[in-house]
Amino acid sequence: MTASRPAADSPPTTAEPPPPAPGRLWAGREYRGLWAAWAVTLLGDQLARVALVLLVFTATGSPAAAAAAYAVTLLPALAGGPLLSGLADRYPRRTVMVCCDLASAVLTAALALPGLPLPVLFALVFAVTLLASPFTAARSSLVRDLFPDDARYAAATAVSTLTYRASMVAGFAAGGLLVAGLGARPALLADAASFAVSAVVVRLTVTARPAAAAGRAHAGYLGELAAGARLVFGDRRLRTLTCYAWLATFHVAPAAVVAPYAAGHGGGPVTVGVLLSAWIAGSGLSMTLITRIREPRQQMRLLAPLAVLAAAPLAACTLDPSPPVTALLWAVSGAGTGYQLAANTAFVAAVPNHRRGQAFGLVSTGLLTGQGAALLLAGALTEHLGPATVLAGSGLAGTLAALTLAAHPTRHAALTSPATGVSG
Repeated sequence: MTASRPAADSPPTTAEPPPPAPGRLWAGREYRGLWAAWAVTLLGDQLARVALVLLVFTATGSPAAAAAAYAVTLLPALAGGPLLSGLADRYPRRTVMVCCDLASAVLTAALALPGLPLPVLFALVFAVTLLASPFTAARSSLVRDLFPDDARYAAATAVSTLTYRASMVAGFAAGGLLVAGLGARPALLADAASFAVSAVVVRLTVTARPAAAAGRAHAGYLGELAAGARLVFGDRRLRTLTCYAWLATFHVAPAAVVAPYAAGHGGGPVTVGVLLSAWIAGSGLSMTLITRIREPRQQMRLLAPLAVLAAAPLAACTLDPSPPVTALLWAVSGAGTGYQLAANTAFVAAVPNHRRGQAFGLVSTGLLTGQGAALLLAGALTEHLGPATVLAGSGLAGTLAALTLAAHPTRHAALTSPATGVSG
């Protein structure tokens, strides 16, 4: 997500950046290390979520308690995003990542202890998830430090997005098999090990850099939070790009209803995998093409139509089409989500380096909260209305929201006009 030109302390971008190529990303040891460390923890986290739900359900026999175990992984973002993401600006970003990984490894290993009371279990889960906010803010900010030009940063963001989505599909499927074979507690220990591996990889591959906000007066957590909020929501361009980012709330319905949809059409895990893979493939193709567009204003002109495209195909699911047709619709929807790459690149280019972690935290908090609520709501409504109706409702709401955002002439002009710079 982005808006105006970089502030004075952000590296300038070239007028015509060279087209990004995969080799130009992977040639750097730091980026390879950042990606590998993150990918390991992503797979570990997916494994742990399955294990945690199973562990709680086995201990209590209560579906409600198992659902609460999943919900408690969403709540920390409400506090961690605004309050802790600023640590990625106040302290060296490599240090923040390593410390968060090591603390997460210890806390996750503690989850595997037998006989833990449920409140203690939930408290440990809450603490581990809380640490994800400063870690993610530091990692995202470091990627921009490595790639100050928009072209390579956009390519790196596309890789990160596709890695995350692929880990969700593969992680949950493999997680179920591994937990069934190993048991819940060994799976949690495997997740703890993934955090430890990540800490070692980051420490060995990422160069030490001073804190982005070093030498600047610190106004305390609430003061920094207020300053970050003024930056993100006080600038028209940043505010508009944030709204576009939050449209992704309407695009998560497929993940919530894919299993009952496949079952309703006589399908199983293979059908689920095909449908989710179609959505990821559409998104990957779209992001790859967008990274080939050199001119930022041309990317911005795609923002509104692609945002509509991300939601509109889901509305067509009201007819409850067959799995092959649904896969095509979801692939088109996935292609529409490519607009998030252009918005993210523009957002990062506009935010001053010493506010980058805080800005990431604020926007991601709103996004995670919206998506978490949407997933829970879609799952609950599917039991009463059916997956086709829920998909159609989400698609229709997302389409109307995207059209409303695009219809504001001043807001749209602010994205396609030359950037003016953001202070803060």
